[in-house]
Amino acid sequence: QVQLVESGGGFVQAGGSLRLSCAASGRTFSKYTMGWFRQAPGKKREFVAATSWVDGSTYYADSVKGRFTISRDNAKNTVYLQMNSLKPEDTAVYYCAADASYGLATEEVEYDYWGQGTQVTVSS
Repeated sequence: QVQLVESGGGFVQAGGSLRLSCAASGRTFSKYTMGWFRQAPGKKREFVAATSWVDGSTYYADSVKGRFTISRDNAKNTVYLQMNSLKPEDTAVYYCAADASYGLATEEVEYDYWGQGTQVTVSS
C-alpha cells in the first residue's frame, strides 16, 4: 500500500515557475514508477510526466516537454515536478500516481495509487 500527498500548487502568472512535490509512504517507494497527471475543468485527466524506477528514465507529454522536469529522491520518498515557463493552459489539478509494474507507464489505468491532487492556476 502506498499513500501519496501532493503539495506546492498555487497561483502564478504566465511565464512563472512552480515546483510540485509528492510525498509517498511505504518502504518500497524506490520500486515504483512515479507519474504526474493533470485535469483541467471540463476535461479528462491527462498524462504529464513519468519516471521509471528501473533505470530512472523519464517521459513527458509533448505539451510540457522542455518546460517541465520530473525527478525523484528515493531517500526522501518524494517525487517532484518542476514547472517552468507556465502557461494559462497549464491550469489544472495536478495528481501524482504510483505504478508497481515494470514499465514506464503513461496511461491512467496503469497506475495503482493516486494522491488527492493540488491546484495549479496560471493567470495570463
